[in-house]
Amino acid sequence: MDCTQIDILELLPQKPPFVMVDLLLSITQQVSVTRLTLKEDNLFCENGELCDTGLMENVAQSCAARIGYVNKIIEGDTVKIGVIGAIRDFVVEELPKVGEVIDTEIVVLEEVFNMTLVEAKVRIEDRVVASCKMKISLTDIDGE
Repeated sequence: MDCTQIDILELLPQKPPFVMVDLLLSITQQVSVTRLTLKEDNLFCENGELCDTGLMENVAQSCAARIGYVNKIIEGDTVKIGVIGAIRDFVVEELPKVGEVIDTEIVVLEEVFNMTLVEAKVRIEDRVVASCKMKISLTDIDGE
């Protein structure tokens, strides 16, 4: 299945205007990639740039898109809500500007029970603009 054809809102518990992912570009068991085009009306854009909190939320929602895909498409279940348990080594090299496209790669490092540890890299073209490790706990709460 071409995951780029899936409406991202079907995979995320978040709803507009709080959506920080436009598209799920690819997904395997270990790696997923999302895309976001920064628009002027983005809630996390200030002075023409995406703030660091917006980068963090983009990473969290990229994880949510992966989990939503697994829940809905692979398992045929409802999308579940995940909760951030920890964020480590959050580094911002550059704040993306309105009009730029960011791709966020999520690499699963460990999955134990309902906890997932991921490493994230946010890129503009070939430049890594932010990175972190994030621990997410999946709940039994439906996000739809």
